[in-house]
Amino acid sequence: MISSTFFLMAGNPQDPNAGIINLVFLGAIFLVFYFFIIRPQSKAQKEIKEKVENMKKGDKIVTSSGIIGVLHTIDDDSVLVEVGSNVKIRFLKSAISDVNPNKSK
Repeated sequence: MISSTFFLMAGNPQDPNAGIINLVFLGAIFLVFYFFIIRPQSKAQKEIKEKVENMKKGDKIVTSSGIIGVLHTIDDDSVLVEVGSNVKIRFLKSAISDVNPNKSK
């Protein structure tokens, strides 16, 4: 039963354009995935990376775990974030998911 379904999907073996049509269809699917999924994700990752590289003391940040705080100190690979009055937490820069959300403190 299953093998007959695959044979039905293959098209007419006598048609010389059957293989080309399948390749065009697969190429179109790849283009749709690229323009609607891969490209926007890579663009967003690039923007976040740029924001993290350009952040400065006093910027409001959001971590990947959802913690919101104000940037206090920046080191090579980590940051010190003030999340409350005199409460500071150290995070890796890779854990930062947004810088200056809503542009207000």
